[in-house]
Amino acid sequence: MIKLLKYLKGSAVVCAILAPLAMCLEVAMDLLQPTLLSNIIDIGVANGDLNYVLVVGIKMVIVAVIGLFAGAACSYLAAVASMKLGEGVREGLFNKIQTLSFLELDKLKTSSLITRLTNDVTQLQMMMNMSLRMMVRAPLTAIGGLVMAIILSKQLASIFIVALPIILVSILFIIKKSLPLFTSVQQRIDNINTVMRESILGVKVIKAFAIEKTQGERFNEANDNLTNESIASQNMNLILWPIATLIMNLTVVAVLWFGGNMVNNGDLEIGKIMAFINYLLQIMGSVVMVINIMLTFSRASASATRINEVFETESSIKDKEDNVDVENFDIEFKNVYFRYNEHSENVLEDISFKAKQGETIGIIGSTGCGKSSFVNLIPRLYDATEGEILIGGTNIKNIKLNHLRDNIGIVLQESILFGGTIESNLRFGKNDANNLDMESSAKDAQAYEFIMNKENTYKSEVEQRGKNLSGGQKQRLSIARTLIRDPKIFIMDDSSSALDMATEAKLQNSIKNRMKDSTVLVIAQRISGVMDADKIIVMDDGRISDIGTHDELLRRNDIYRSIAVSQLGEEVLKVV
Repeated sequence: MIKLLKYLKGSAVVCAILAPLAMCLEVAMDLLQPTLLSNIIDIGVANGDLNYVLVVGIKMVIVAVIGLFAGAACSYLAAVASMKLGEGVREGLFNKIQTLSFLELDKLKTSSLITRLTNDVTQLQMMMNMSLRMMVRAPLTAIGGLVMAIILSKQLASIFIVALPIILVSILFIIKKSLPLFTSVQQRIDNINTVMRESILGVKVIKAFAIEKTQGERFNEANDNLTNESIASQNMNLILWPIATLIMNLTVVAVLWFGGNMVNNGDLEIGKIMAFINYLLQIMGSVVMVINIMLTFSRASASATRINEVFETESSIKDKEDNVDVENFDIEFKNVYFRYNEHSENVLEDISFKAKQGETIGIIGSTGCGKSSFVNLIPRLYDATEGEILIGGTNIKNIKLNHLRDNIGIVLQESILFGGTIESNLRFGKNDANNLDMESSAKDAQAYEFIMNKENTYKSEVEQRGKNLSGGQKQRLSIARTLIRDPKIFIMDDSSSALDMATEAKLQNSIKNRMKDSTVLVIAQRISGVMDADKIIVMDDGRISDIGTHDELLRRNDIYRSIAVSQLGEEVLKVV
């Protein structure tokens, strides 16, 4: 957890320093009260001096008010510091996640990252808040109470020699046992988030297949696991409460027994007995605080470990010190192999081809043959396992990452839009885009007409993930968002599948005219989407089966021919 304190910055640092000081003042005031009470009884009441009682009573009121304001100040300052720490850690986590490659994101998992950004950071905030208040108050009260108790009576204070070690040993034992349980609880929260996320995002599929009962059982299983793990962790910690209560009550009994005998023998005044019991209760109260701190610490420690795991994860894709920019955007693959991790099989094997800037390359093949993995390597969403990928004759690993991605526009297979407006989504492609830029890209993406038909045109609302738009509208907006960048390399990953044939034909013609000086790669399931390309790559089980034009492939490639016949009919062969 100490590593994460670097996210405590600015005014939060001042608050974190002032909060314990305010707590010290409150503790000092609390420790004065029993002594003042003892004086009232042993001096004022014993001597019948009403004036003394009033004076000391007023002092007690003043001390109480000072303690009240000090405690309130400490609570406020601790809250500010802990919230600012949470804000800093969340911001740091979010920024760190943005730097990670798809490989690391796949390992950490989306549901787990969400838990770490929310629940785990909340546990850290609670620990910080408690540390600035109780972690200062508890030891100061315990030490101060012990010192004042010793001043009152060394003989009675010896009772603590037996009581405190028993509680401390109990606390250390429980912490050791509970820490792994709290780590397990956070993992169970990850699991339940995974099930919830899948169920919410896949609600249409669930309803279409009428599997609500099955998904309910999955959720119940994850929920039961979380409940059982939480109960186990809490049960382990709650053992402390009866132990602490038992020892505290036995200590009070011991003080009354031995203190009563001392009063009978004339060795101690009654007022001091009352003060001693007050100090005893303060000390035991601080022990209860320590128990609360330890409960929070156990959970926060597990959360801090999970947060640090993200911060300590290094992206496998990063810039080299001697990186360069390129002016030419020819693409060349040299004997490229790729797999998603060391335990998986190769998705791509021995991929080699060249594409000149200004050429349009079509990519076609059966589902799962590696087409998307193929184009994901170009903007370095993943890195090739073996081989080289060159742009302008330079290995992409030697090209500055921002420069590389600034010049690549990719329309992903899944059309992901963000909550906001049509305009805000288009500006994701180009922050300073003006109205002419948006209109031009919308027209070329065949999205202009449906945008103009909306009441607020470009200001029309887009719901989260574009839920208020049809599949075709989402695809066209995604294409417009990429076209607005005017990239040097333009990649379409089967991103026109929801369009009708006529709209797709218009789209292809617009892209051909707009991207005539760019390298264009088009993945398509329909052969009509690639047949006019300068070159067509036929993929088969992670390998390149053949490269050629539409007519060449119809003559010599069985895979391409079978796709063409299945989609266009036998008549297509008569043209060759």
